Amino acid sequence: MERYNSTTVNEFVLLGFHFSHLQQILFFMGLLFMYILTIVSNILIIAVVKENLNLHKPMYFFLTNFSFLQICYVTTTLPKILTITLSKKKTISAAGCFIQFYFVFHFGATEQFFLMVMAYDRYVAICNPLRYTTTMTEKACIKMALGCWVIGELVVLLPVISLSKMRFCGSLNIDHIFCDFLPLMKLACIRGSLTENSFLIFCWLIVLGCFSFIMLSYGNIIVTVLKMSSTIGQSKAMTTCVSHLSVVFIYYGTIIFIYIRPPGAYSDKLEKEVSLFYIAVTPLLNPMIYSLRNKEIREALAKAAKKCKCLTRKPGIRNLDSQ
Repeated sequence: MERYNSTTVNEFVLLGFHFSHLQQILFFMGLLFMYILTIVSNILIIAVVKENLNLHKPMYFFLTNFSFLQICYVTTTLPKILTITLSKKKTISAAGCFIQFYFVFHFGATEQFFLMVMAYDRYVAICNPLRYTTTMTEKACIKMALGCWVIGELVVLLPVISLSKMRFCGSLNIDHIFCDFLPLMKLACIRGSLTENSFLIFCWLIVLGCFSFIMLSYGNIIVTVLKMSSTIGQSKAMTTCVSHLSVVFIYYGTIIFIYIRPPGAYSDKLEKEVSLFYIAVTPLLNPMIYSLRNKEIREALAKAAKKCKCLTRKPGIRNLDSQ
């Protein structure tokens, strides 16, 4: 078997999905629509929160960071998937592959930290409301947000550096839609290496650690909500928590399936389908869940829509209405 090392591997081949020509076109159009809708909806949330003073609260500060993160996340993978879908040349440079791998897991880890911080924000707001203003200060929120970005950036450095120095054997065809860890490891000359084992440990620690913290926070929140005497207070708190938990379960359901499972339970086709769900469908659902289930966001969107309608109304029509 021919060997390649990090200095001789110039490019990999991303095989993607095996579609007929018509299926390729339909898949391309559907994925492009999802990509544009994800970008637009997240930008809309950021703009609405920024322009509405009533939404200048810690929860929405983290939400705008989360929305910006979603934009970065989908842009790391979807443009390349769209390119290889219709192109006969499905190659990606070795440097581009490792860079994509880095940013996918950087944004993925950062997303988990933000979900954890957002769960903590709701825990303090509902379980310790009297301490909320002193605990979740503007300075504290900025520090937590920066911590999420910086730690998410640093924890992926060692795995990506180790991966870039590995030897790869064979055709260098990655039977996947992006440069994911497990498909890349299938091309490695040596399986069960320190790089592979350390990455799997990294996944277990980050994924299960963040997920456990989030579940513990919402467990305490649910107990506190059930003890509330006010039905209105219970309803408001549960509405917010349900939207957050929906995002958590959708995201972690796919992540745990992909990375936290027995090594033998691996299927290339199923792997690609589930991966597409968490890199394309989940980021599209997140802004919809937050906006549709959050009363303040809905009201802010309605005001923004009404304002835009008034601004775009022609002067002649406005004059007639005033007469």
